Amino acid sequence: MKFNLKALSVLAMAGVLTLGLMGCGNSGDSAKQGAAQALKGTITSSGSSALLPLAKEAAAEFKKKHPDVSIVLNGGGSGTGLKQVSDGTVNIGNSDVAAETKLPKEKAAELVDHKVAVVTVAAVANKEVGAAVSSLTQQQLIDIFTGKVTNWKEVGGPDVNVVLVTRPSTSGTRALFTEFALNNNQEVSNKSLETDDSGALIQSISNTPGAIGYVALPYLLNNTSVTPISIDGVAPSLENTYNGTYKVWGYEHMYTKGQPDAVQKAYLDFIMSDEFGKILEGKGYGIAAKVKTGK
Repeated sequence: MKFNLKALSVLAMAGVLTLGLMGCGNSGDSAKQGAAQALKGTITSSGSSALLPLAKEAAAEFKKKHPDVSIVLNGGGSGTGLKQVSDGTVNIGNSDVAAETKLPKEKAAELVDHKVAVVTVAAVANKEVGAAVSSLTQQQLIDIFTGKVTNWKEVGGPDVNVVLVTRPSTSGTRALFTEFALNNNQEVSNKSLETDDSGALIQSISNTPGAIGYVALPYLLNNTSVTPISIDGVAPSLENTYNGTYKVWGYEHMYTKGQPDAVQKAYLDFIMSDEFGKILEGKGYGIAAKVKTGK
């Protein structure tokens, strides 16, 4: 039998090429898998109490994918988060308001804004009040929070004194409520019941006859201890925020000082992904692109 040396040479070369391509393909896939598994580091964040439940949920889901990433979360209010990210003491500052509203212009300019969601803010009252007063006009709401109305009977409610449960000036939730619910009229602070802990605020309203305050919508999911108050007949809901009829809402910001590093970027990208968007809405937050009227 005669062998065609030329043909054998061609076949041998083809075999080498095929093996080489297979090796490259496996190497590339392994590299991608290794990169996903190799994501390591620590993310620290603080700030908005309204954004904290979302940040906790995002951290838990993100760590399922990247178990070697440590995420440390704290509240403290939007002003605190912005100051700390500006100072470099945390990687991410969570805020309900734009940085320039809480920081000097030059400090705000150093930060990069990542709008991760939309939050709706609702006025909430003690259930005894809410049973009689389920809706207030915006002017009535302004009069209550500025101290002009001091008894609920003045707005059709029971003969009970109004008790304000207020937030500190560093609160981004307060800033949103002041701008869009109170038309920039400043609320009368009640220092004895002042807190930026939304859970504690709801508890105070629930336990105090005549009490009223305001919280981010996610804190009201599966919570029947207080009554949400409609404004001009429009209920505080995600649907009404999306369709533009409920006006008391704002963007949720996660600020970094300069561009985020690889670990921070992966976390932020995950929060803004379609995958996490379903969880985000389930927690009572909104997807920014779904709001018909922007701010």
